[in-house]
Amino acid sequence: MMEAKIKMKQIDAALLQKMLIGGAKRLEANKEYINELNVFPVPDGDTGTNMTMTALAAAKEVGNAPEVTVKEVTRALSSGSLRGARGNSGVILSQLFRGFYKGVKSEEVLTTQTAAAGFKNAVDTAYKAVMKPKEGTILTVAKVTAEKAVECARDTEDFNEFAEVVVKEANAILKKTPEMLPVLKEAGVVDSGGQGLVEFLQGAVDVLSGKEVDLSGVERTAKKPAAAQTEAPLEEKDIKFGYCTEFIVMTKEEISMEEEQKFKDFLMGIGDSIVVVADEDIIKVHVHTNHPGKAIEKGLTYGELTNMKIDNMREEHRERLNLTQAEAQVEEQPAKPEEPRKDYGFVAVSIGQGMNDIFRELGVDYLIEGGQTMNPSTEDMLNAIEQVNAETVFILPNNKNIILAATQAQSLVEDKNVVIIPTTTVPQGISAIIGFDPEADAEENEESMKDIIECVKTGEVTYAVRDTSINGITIKIDDIMGIDDDGIKKVGQDVEKVTLELLEEMVDEDSELISIYYGADTTKEQAEALLEKVEETYGDCDVQLEYGGQPIYYFLLSVE
Repeated sequence: MMEAKIKMKQIDAALLQKMLIGGAKRLEANKEYINELNVFPVPDGDTGTNMTMTALAAAKEVGNAPEVTVKEVTRALSSGSLRGARGNSGVILSQLFRGFYKGVKSEEVLTTQTAAAGFKNAVDTAYKAVMKPKEGTILTVAKVTAEKAVECARDTEDFNEFAEVVVKEANAILKKTPEMLPVLKEAGVVDSGGQGLVEFLQGAVDVLSGKEVDLSGVERTAKKPAAAQTEAPLEEKDIKFGYCTEFIVMTKEEISMEEEQKFKDFLMGIGDSIVVVADEDIIKVHVHTNHPGKAIEKGLTYGELTNMKIDNMREEHRERLNLTQAEAQVEEQPAKPEEPRKDYGFVAVSIGQGMNDIFRELGVDYLIEGGQTMNPSTEDMLNAIEQVNAETVFILPNNKNIILAATQAQSLVEDKNVVIIPTTTVPQGISAIIGFDPEADAEENEESMKDIIECVKTGEVTYAVRDTSINGITIKIDDIMGIDDDGIKKVGQDVEKVTLELLEEMVDEDSELISIYYGADTTKEQAEALLEKVEETYGDCDVQLEYGGQPIYYFLLSVE
């Protein structure tokens, strides 16, 4: 007679730690499959990549939690994903993790009921973070799964049974997402973000059930961001504050807004690039200063310190420039006075040498190279904002999948006014900055730039990476697609023909300017041949041709 399986009524922090890392590893193993679930067959499906990089950033922090307690493990899950979040799916995942942490941080162990409460809080937090939640997405999968978890926790104390029911429900609601979003049904796929969440949950349950899972390779988050950042060369003598100082204060109780402001004021007196985020009983601190000891001593007045890191930025600068030892030891020149902050600065997301050059010529201070194939993270955004010496920093995301990460970064910056102009394409970003008025104030410019991008129609010409059907249009792999702001409009086999047909959809009697940006896979001769035909067809419009150098897209178009 077989023995009954022993019920597991709780899980401790050590097991939870392994489960969370297991979830990230399974997500990583299935990221390409998740990428392929993207509805539009363009060669930039990146939901799996974004969610994986977000989850791995979290897992690296989880694996290095200062203490193996439920509170510290879930806090690491929240903080690691918050800064590592990429793309809309990654930001939503980070908010789910953040809500889960807040829901369970006071627990010593997790029972089915406390885990279910954590799931519910996770969903509430994620829904609040999205301006217009759409059903049939990762949010729906999370919500229905959490509802089932709450229901199941009332009926069982057995964590194994609870976990199996929760994952089963997650899979069941995932399969129903095509019925909620017609575009999923037509393409014959489930929601990619929902699939990513299911993979994470399944990976965690695999560890719980004793399945052998490779948990190796999870180390502290790499310092070098995946999205390359470019800026004007910085001289070592321009580095006024030489030490990048970061630490977390573990307070005994939540500090008041007044005390938080006093802490910020103190740090502003000894440095710059200040980020202070107080979250109940922790304070995350980042400051550039010449006296890291003073910052640390001040932090100790509020509580115990952890996760301390001090980097010598002058030394790092010398290493980046590959200076010889003799050059590096030249006596440092007296530091010149710090330049006062200018009123306005710009950060833009761009990709392609030509596009980068255009933004620089228009006055963008800092470029984050990324976009369709690599969405920059919240951390990338924060690094960029730090580098712009301005009171108000305007961010041009130039991609709808980057706006949430930019918004998350905005909420973490304390010493600058950060304004996000919700540009969803590079041509919109170019038009927005052209319309910037240095004589107007920040609010006036924000309003006018938002008005400008509403008047910009954008088109993209690329190729299909798989067979599918969207809005009644049958698409085969390698077909050329013309896409405007409303979706795929033209499909064919000839790049020039599809481009002209797309422009015909975009141009109307009010159109005055047509801009054409040709990509890395388009020759100058091909671009000029297209220009000639566009000028012949639209004689009443000004037509301009620019080299964009962007990958994936043969042409980017804008009509104003």
